[in-house]
Formats: sequence, C-alpha cells, structure tokens
Amino acid sequence: MTDPRTDNLPDAAKRALAEAAERRRKAKPADRPTELGGRDGPEPVRYGDWEKKGIAVDF
Repeated sequence: MTDPRTDNLPDAAKRALAEAAERRRKAKPADRPTELGGRDGPEPVRYGDWEKKGIAVDF
C-alpha cells in the first residue's frame, strides 16, 4: 500500500523520509525531568494564550 502524500516525490526524498522515520523509531525518548507545579491544560506557549488568576494575556 502506498501513501498518496509521497507518491509524487523523487526517490531521494522518499529515501530521506524512510531514513528519518527509522532514526525516530530507534531514538530513545528525551531524558527530561517532569515539570513540578506546571500549568494544567494545553501548553500556553504553544497555543498563544497565557492565563493566570483569571487574566488572559496573548503574545
């Protein structure tokens, strides 16, 4: 079964995508400490809003 998103890509691009997928599969998860006292819900930096004590700030 082929992927319609990659059907029209050159062979070099398909190889690069396959190599990247293999590297991601083999990679170990990042060794990051868990956040203590962080915000609940979606990450405010990612979604563009920051709300604290009822005040929302867009940046």
